[in-house]
Amino acid sequence: MSEKEILTVNANVDITAASLQAVVENVKKIASSEGEGGYPLDPADVVSEMISRFLLEKDFENFVKDEGNYPSHSA
Repeated sequence: MSEKEILTVNANVDITAASLQAVVENVKKIASSEGEGGYPLDPADVVSEMISRFLLEKDFENFVKDEGNYPSHSA
């Protein structure tokens, strides 16, 4: 399989408070299990990485090719 070119795009996304709370709780668990020498995780970075992985795994590329998936802006 060929490697796809990956670009970083900064975007605002809506997630539930429960989703963010789960990320924060899990980041705290990971940090405490790694002890003092563990790599500090930033919840915002983790959310970004998780959303990026989700989009790749769920084939966002084909989703955006379908014009039917775009929001309507008609009045």
